Amino acid sequence: MSSRRHVRKMLRRMASGDPVQVTGVKSYRGYAELASLAEQFGYAYSDILLSNGLRMQIVPDPSPQARARAAQNWAQYPDAADGVALPPLAPDDVGLLEARIKFDVATGLTEKQRIVIAVVGSGMLATAGGLEFGADATSFAVAGVCWITAVALIPVGVAVGRRFRAKNAILLEAAGYALLTEASGRTRYVPPGRQVPGHGNPFG
Repeated sequence: MSSRRHVRKMLRRMASGDPVQVTGVKSYRGYAELASLAEQFGYAYSDILLSNGLRMQIVPDPSPQARARAAQNWAQYPDAADGVALPPLAPDDVGLLEARIKFDVATGLTEKQRIVIAVVGSGMLATAGGLEFGADATSFAVAGVCWITAVALIPVGVAVGRRFRAKNAILLEAAGYALLTEASGRTRYVPPGRQVPGHGNPFG
């Protein structure tokens, strides 16, 4: 389980009944554990984006099953918001949430966007490196070689990203998750018969 500090912060914010952002967790597994815990108290995982670090959003789950589960757990674990006693998490549920989170991170940007960012970013770094070591012809020649090398490695990064997405997609599809395509063209997986929780609610 993630640190008690993250647990306390998340559960206390959930008391508002509003969408909650979770940040500062060091691993995908940690985010998945927090999302699974939130599901025990009436919330559902909505999305995770890479913006100044990972930012996960959870939203209230209005389904009767979620409401009943939350009421039962709050009654059984009244000090949960203090990180004292917490309901046990099912490893399989955490694993599927981790796969969803990884897939969502991987599809947060399209391949074209990632390539553009990589080309522009490597160019800026190469230029900055050339200026750092002296604004002369030799320094910029070395910087140019570094930039060309970085650009040549972009296809490798694209291939790695595709394998990363495929690995998690296999896990989710085996569990019956459905693939949805948003208006933006982004693809995401959701549990059978459900929509993306909080769809349309942007990060604050």
